[in-house]
Amino acid sequence: MAKKPDGKNTSGRGQRDLKVKVKTARGRRNSSTRWLQRQLNDPYVKRAQAEGYRGRAAFKIMELDDKHGFLVPGARVVDLGCAPGGWLQVAVPRINALGEAPGPQGRIIGVDLQEVEPLAGAEIHQLDFMDEGADETVSEWLEGKADVVMSDMAASSSGHKQTDHLRIIALCEAAAYFAFDVLDEGGTFVAKVLAGGAEGELQKLLKQKFTKVVNVKPPSSRSDSSEKFVVATGYRG
Repeated sequence: MAKKPDGKNTSGRGQRDLKVKVKTARGRRNSSTRWLQRQLNDPYVKRAQAEGYRGRAAFKIMELDDKHGFLVPGARVVDLGCAPGGWLQVAVPRINALGEAPGPQGRIIGVDLQEVEPLAGAEIHQLDFMDEGADETVSEWLEGKADVVMSDMAASSSGHKQTDHLRIIALCEAAAYFAFDVLDEGGTFVAKVLAGGAEGELQKLLKQKFTKVVNVKPPSSRSDSSEKFVVATGYRG
């Protein structure tokens, strides 16, 4: 058993030192420090950096699609709130958007309020999907109906848990209504929600419009987060 020169036991010290600790700097709130420390120690953040993804969220859509299989070659996809582009990165090869694999070639339209760095195989537009006529504009870009509408959007945090829950549910409902306008029959809607009690009406709405609605918390979603994802398949049209 290893001992320091003063005789104190140091067993396991190396393992503990692998965790990065962040000191609270002047002007930085404790919550910001905790977030930064969590980011620096998050294995999915490190994996995203190592594999060239634009964020850890890429693994969420990867895991959801591995389980439910909606990103297939030839699919026409709309990614709402696509910044920074991690979901686009996962979708492009899976739907064969670049036409590099045998089989049908898909298309993916990404929209966001902010400008997003271009990505080969994805068509990215700066657009507020809640603007009047946005659904028609996206359908024109897509040259038809979509097979998948997906959203990893989250409203800006207010610091008040219940308020944030209501905001993201409202955002998800808006995304769902957008999906109703652009999805083809049999299509899929995938979106992030927060567990908290107000999502019942959203679930009821989706069950009326789709043949199957499931709620999933993918492994890459942080265990201390209340986020989950709704996957609605078989749009009734």
